[in-house]
Amino acid sequence: MNNYLIPANTKKSKLIFGFFTPIDLLIFGVGCTITLIMLFLFQSMDLQTAILVLIPALVSGFLVIPVPNYHNIMQLLTNIIIFFMNRRKFYWKGWCIKDGEK
Repeated sequence: MNNYLIPANTKKSKLIFGFFTPIDLLIFGVGCTITLIMLFLFQSMDLQTAILVLIPALVSGFLVIPVPNYHNIMQLLTNIIIFFMNRRKFYWKGWCIKDGEK
């Protein structure tokens, strides 16, 4: 037998709170800090101003939300951008006899 079972969450112990890397917390912290500064600057707020003030915290929070099969939304968006910006025409380079030198 001697089958080894590796748990799926082995890397969770390296993450902060089991979900976040230091970069994720830095992005979220900067977004929240900008939101707090804007809250102090804009004293009288209507609904539109309140939404604009909360946008940095909401966007940074959205980027660091964990999603299945990826680390977070930011990694998912990065993978999508890399996929669409790179070459999608693949050239065959195999070990076929016809690929050899003539």
